[in-house]
Amino acid sequence: MSTLFALLFAFTFFALFVLIPIAIINKKKNPEKSKKFFKYTKISALTAVASFFLFAIVDDTEPTNEPEKAVATETKEVEAEKEETPEEKAAREQKEAEEKVKAEQKAIAAAEAKAKEEAEAKAAAEKKAKEESIPREYKSALRKAESYAETMNMSKAAIYDQLTSEYGESFPVEAAKYAIDNIKFDWKENALKKAQSYADTMDMSDSAIYDQLISEYGEQFTKEEAQYAVDNL
Repeated sequence: MSTLFALLFAFTFFALFVLIPIAIINKKKNPEKSKKFFKYTKISALTAVASFFLFAIVDDTEPTNEPEKAVATETKEVEAEKEETPEEKAAREQKEAEEKVKAEQKAIAAAEAKAKEEAEAKAAAEKKAKEESIPREYKSALRKAESYAETMNMSKAAIYDQLTSEYGESFPVEAAKYAIDNIKFDWKENALKKAQSYADTMDMSDSAIYDQLISEYGEQFTKEEAQYAVDNL
């Protein structure tokens, strides 16, 4: 409705501004025609004024939809609250609490996973940096030590002597020490394999095998390792 009156109001004003100049131009040339234009101008002016007032009145009295929507929304919310039973309210609150707990647990799990990933990445970077800082000769000594332990079942002390011996690998003491400190091996199993070799090939007694295993001129295993080997023959 307000749109209709606005269009009418705009149209009448447009007609007013068009008719007045035409009436003035034709006043001298054609007085009769000019009178008609003035007449139409007067009618347009009155129509414009009437439209203006009518538009203002209608616009003030015409209700808007927004307040109605707001009232309707509030009414629905109030009705929903009124209709909710204590059991429904308790169930809703319990569900909300459970969802909150799940969200918190999810956030904690994500934080822990991120922290673990960052820790692993940091450890890997530190390990890589440490490996890159190790001299080539140290790494070679470690690989040789692992080879002697795996293929020849030697003891830790015997491997160290072999690495540093001028008749063996001739590694520097520092490189051999690095190899022995960083080698990971089951020395008791090596002692047992050596003991089995002596028993099978040389038919030695347990006592002789034990002495050979711990001898500084023999295999140089520790007493604990040698005892384990003899006990498990």
